[in-house]
Amino acid sequence: MDLHEVDGTHVAVVGGKGAHLGELSRIDGIRVPAGFCVTTHAYRRAVAEAPSVGERLDQLSRLDPHDRETIRTLAAEIRRTIEGITVPDDVATAITHALAPLGEHAAYAVRSSATAEDLPTASFAGQQDTYLNVVGPEAILRHVSRCWASLFTERAVTYRQRNGIDHRKVHMAVVVQRMVFPQAAGILFTADPVTGNRKVASVEATFGLGEALVSGRVNADVFTVRDDEIVARAAAAKRLAVQAVPGGGTRDVAVEPERQEQPALTDAQVLRLVRLGRRIEQHAGRPQDIEWCLVDDDFHVVQSRPVTTLFPVPATDDGENHVYVSVGHGQMMTDAMKPLGLSFWQMTTPRPMAEAGGRLFVDVTPQLAAPSSRAGLLDLMGRSDPLLGDALRTVVEREGFIRPAPDDTSGWVPPGGGAPTAIEPDPAVVTELIERNQASVAALKRDIRTVSGSALFDFIRADIEELRRLLFAPESSQVIMAGMEATRWLNDRLGEWLGEKNPADTLTQSVPHNVTAEMGLALLDVADAIRPHPEVVAFLQHVEDDGFLDELPKLAGGPEARDAIQAFLDRYGMRCVGEIDITRPRWSERPTTLVPLILANIRNFEPGAGERRFAQGLREAQAKERDVLERLRALPDGEQKAAEAKRMIDLARTFNGYREYPKYGMVSRYLVYKQALLDEAERLVRAHVLREREDIFYLRFEELHDVVRSGEVDHRLVNERREAFRSYESLTPPRVLTSDGEAVVGAYRRDDVPGDALVGLPVSAGTVEGRARVILDMAQADLEPGDILVTAYTDPSWTALFVAVAGLVTEVGGLMTHGAVIAREYGLPAVVGVVDATRRIRDGQRIRVHGTDGYVEILA
Repeated sequence: MDLHEVDGTHVAVVGGKGAHLGELSRIDGIRVPAGFCVTTHAYRRAVAEAPSVGERLDQLSRLDPHDRETIRTLAAEIRRTIEGITVPDDVATAITHALAPLGEHAAYAVRSSATAEDLPTASFAGQQDTYLNVVGPEAILRHVSRCWASLFTERAVTYRQRNGIDHRKVHMAVVVQRMVFPQAAGILFTADPVTGNRKVASVEATFGLGEALVSGRVNADVFTVRDDEIVARAAAAKRLAVQAVPGGGTRDVAVEPERQEQPALTDAQVLRLVRLGRRIEQHAGRPQDIEWCLVDDDFHVVQSRPVTTLFPVPATDDGENHVYVSVGHGQMMTDAMKPLGLSFWQMTTPRPMAEAGGRLFVDVTPQLAAPSSRAGLLDLMGRSDPLLGDALRTVVEREGFIRPAPDDTSGWVPPGGGAPTAIEPDPAVVTELIERNQASVAALKRDIRTVSGSALFDFIRADIEELRRLLFAPESSQVIMAGMEATRWLNDRLGEWLGEKNPADTLTQSVPHNVTAEMGLALLDVADAIRPHPEVVAFLQHVEDDGFLDELPKLAGGPEARDAIQAFLDRYGMRCVGEIDITRPRWSERPTTLVPLILANIRNFEPGAGERRFAQGLREAQAKERDVLERLRALPDGEQKAAEAKRMIDLARTFNGYREYPKYGMVSRYLVYKQALLDEAERLVRAHVLREREDIFYLRFEELHDVVRSGEVDHRLVNERREAFRSYESLTPPRVLTSDGEAVVGAYRRDDVPGDALVGLPVSAGTVEGRARVILDMAQADLEPGDILVTAYTDPSWTALFVAVAGLVTEVGGLMTHGAVIAREYGLPAVVGVVDATRRIRDGQRIRVHGTDGYVEILA
């Protein structure tokens, strides 16, 4: 197919690169070297002549992506087989015929173009081969075969396996283009590839062919352009260039010393190139990574692909600048959420939230614009998460980005500071709040059984109002704020009076009514019920099916084991990793998730460990209280100071445990909603409206209601949402995002830590040294007593691991996020917000966690 016949709909026929080049050739003012595509039909014809390829593909598909040696061997065998295939006669004739109008003996670039390449969800950049300056039909045919074979380079095979792409479903086309011989070449990003800022373009340029730059053999000149102005430039010493050789191939040539540091482009050329890039970006509808060549002061575009690593920007239509704060960082769940999960969270929260990349963000622009709220917001965010607070300050200090407002009209008021005087430490207040929530959930479970169809959606919508009433009840908020403010008061005043750092961390261990902390200890009790029964323990070591609870009664001790696990699920089965997303599988739906945790508790703990753990924390808290009060009484005005401190200790101990309960109540309701909606989905599957129950997860609540009402679903939309979710999963959301697409990164700005330490936020006092266990998937945890858990984030489901570790390090978190609260409850030294901790700390390294001072040392 001639490139002029190709557009973006032809990916299956000409691959990603070919489709993009065809699209580019249709844009007015964009020059693309003339050429054609050898289609995927030709590739399939050729490979069909070698049945052994199919057998080896079956072997490849069964390999672990980390088994590099076997992958390397199999991939090499497939490449050799394909390179040895003779190009079918009619294919060879078609290629030779296509060369005639372009010049049979001219020079060409022969370029791989796979069907899984240059896609919105995965670029596959550099995974397949390109051959430059190929001359003559015979050489072109030979290099077409080499391009086919490059579908199975080791790097391409591994990339596909790690991205879950079936080798059999990927085919190879080949682009053959007239070779251009540029004075300069390089790459243009129409968005800043580091910060994501869509208004900033980055140009990299070098002399000769771009191969030297792409292969990393030469440093490039770098130009940064914003608003049609070069705002930064750096000329590199370009000591070599790649040039075409007469008769075919390329070679490295030395650049004359006097030219090495001269810019490869003039300023005018840079600005003209960026304008061309913006035209391509507008046509494609998203930022682009563009490869270009400069020939006689004319730019030729030889490739353009979407930039797949940029975090999406929330949609707005007001033309104003906006600043967004990540909700996931506060909720300790930064994973992408499916549309149904996003819509339930939107219905639950008290204010609308922006959505981007499967995540939720709060638009804090009004609060930052108004003097009345700016200081309070910055103070609140900075105390909870210094990286977030510093990033917001960075944005505020940029002249002209946020338009000043006379006052905040959003109704947002920062939580008050100072001593909580409006409530007494009465345990009955907490008990009443919990009983009210439990009674409401019980009523929901009873009443929802009577509704179905369209009425179910009206019922859920009404019940969410009840959920919101409980979540945001003034009495509930007052209790939570009283506990938080008392904790802060203790740390501030005792620090001032006694020189104590974070004394509240010890004073608030083993508080009552902490439903999440109790959950971790309850799983130790489950282990106690199972430990005496070796037949059950042996059975659990090989469990794979979620129906294993039904098998337990057949074993000696099985009924007791089943009852213990079921009692745990009855109380905590609504929990799971990422529980704020209603679509995530709950422990009650997938109880096998708990089995490794139970077995680890059996292995690592003695009977009665849960009760002893709570009692030990309580003794330490009581001893700390006696010590603090005794030392205070020895000070001037000591009796008054001790009385104030005693009241704050009582407030913190009475109310801090409740802070975990509202979320527990919320996810309890979410499971009830989910089960009812899945029953509806089952009916839709039986009626052949849905293909599978889980399709509902890719519809928003109102969209699902429409499906139930109409009996019709847009399968294309469901598939698009599923693909989009997969692409979002690989993205890392920023703490702070602007409407320009910039991920604003904050810093700790501390000089009180060792120079080689990893800095974070101190959230639970104490110092501990041990083996780092870097764990990204709770199901893969293999912990021993004394280990230090290092992970990206923890939500309540991770509490079951906390009982087995001696310390905690996370990449995400704040003073009052889940991991911090439970670490303090269990007396674990903890540092959160350690940037890239899971990459900078290697599994098995010995580390020291300074939970009081907020840093981590790598010892060995």
